[in-house]
Order: sequence, then structure tokens, then C-alpha cells
Amino acid sequence: MNTASSSEAGTNGVLPVQQYVAGLARKRMAAGMLFRDELSRVILVETTYKPNWEIPGGAVEADESPWEAVRRELREEIGWDRPVGRLLMVDYVRPQDNRPEGVVFVFDGGVLTDTDVADMVTHPGEIRSVGFYTLAEAAARVKPLLADRLAMALEAVHEGATVLCEQGRRIG
Repeated sequence: MNTASSSEAGTNGVLPVQQYVAGLARKRMAAGMLFRDELSRVILVETTYKPNWEIPGGAVEADESPWEAVRRELREEIGWDRPVGRLLMVDYVRPQDNRPEGVVFVFDGGVLTDTDVADMVTHPGEIRSVGFYTLAEAAARVKPLLADRLAMALEAVHEGATVLCEQGRRIG
């Protein structure tokens, strides 16, 4: 039995859609692109604004899809406007470090060469350097969560699959 008053409920006794939508959870989203070389070393970017390294990508802005976000971030960070490759992984991230829970999408950027990296035009206010790193080398530069995510994304590449993860650990 619905006990909402007529001022709270719509004409049929159901809460208005706006109230329902306003009460839905909000999640942060990010999108990144996994670039690698023929040896399965991954591209990392050294940012100017935080101590840890990242893959190219970043936060999804309001009214922006994850694939639009990663294209925008590639243009901003390394001067590239490339098509987004297939989805490699979706990673659910629990709340941490005063950040709300989130969802991270990692797309396949394909195989690059040293010449491709040399042709990148990095944004000096955001990116200090770019390079190829083995998973072990990457683990020394990135947060543990991203190190796990990189390993899972490379597995997805080799399997030709899309993997589901929670906190960088494969669940499906």
C-alpha cells in the first residue's frame, strides 16, 4: 500500500520521475586507452599534476560518453585524434581516498612503435613524458589498482575478450 501524500505523489500515487531520478546513485567514470608495442609493453604517461603515472585517458565529463571522453583526452594529452578500439575491460572501483565509487572503461589503442611515440605532441601543462614499459616496470610507476588493471587489459587483448573487473581483479 502506497502511503505517500497527494502532495508527494503524482496523480496515480507514484512518486514523480524527477524525485526518483534525483535519488539515484551517482558514480564517477573514467576512460583510458591501452597502447602497447609488439613486446606487450604498455604506454604510460607521466603527468605533471600527480605523482603516479597513468595510461592515456581521464575522467568522463557530464553528458559525455566514455568513448568520447577517451578521444578528447587523447587529443588533450598526446595530440592524437584516433578512433577508439574495442572495449577491453570494465572495472568497478569501490569508494576510496575520499572519492566516490566509479566505473573505469579501458579501450584497445592497438600496437605502436617507437616512432609513433616520438610523433606524440604532449600537452606541457599535463604530460611530462611518455614511454613503453613492461608490466613490472609499470607496477613501479602506477598505483597498484592500475597495475592490476593493466594486467587484466593485456589478458583481454590476448584472449580477444572483454573482461569485467572489480578493483582491478577479474570477475568475469
